[in-house]
Amino acid sequence: MLLSRTSHYALQALIHLAQHEVDWPIPGPQIAQETGVPAKYLSAILGALVRAGVLKASPGRNGGFRVARSPARVSLLDVLTPFEADLFAPHPTCPFGNPVCGDKDPCAGHNGWKVVLDTYQDFLKSTSVEDVASRQRTIQRKRKRKTAKPR
Repeated sequence: MLLSRTSHYALQALIHLAQHEVDWPIPGPQIAQETGVPAKYLSAILGALVRAGVLKASPGRNGGFRVARSPARVSLLDVLTPFEADLFAPHPTCPFGNPVCGDKDPCAGHNGWKVVLDTYQDFLKSTSVEDVASRQRTIQRKRKRKTAKPR
């Protein structure tokens, strides 16, 4: 697994928020219930995303969370960076456990892993939360049509 459970939950929350933009702000407990993410765990994740500037929080009875800017302008990398900082560092640690590994002194797996990591980072930088949310909406509509009984 390339992403931690925390990152998976962060993505689920952001996709949910993007799909329900007309309902902003959405309370954390409601996001937790509708995404199936444990509420206490999600609360910490949402707090980290607020501190990172990805979300804005509104306190109070009618408060909740909203994406800080248009979901089309929030990359998946923006969402994941607070939780996966090592993965996106300019010189991440060698996943094969080698104490010395880099472009100038590569281990046996370095060049192949670098291609994978660069491709992965490019995808996360170039894909927005809205990209995923809109594709997910399309998939959900298709599934509903397939399961709908013909008249």
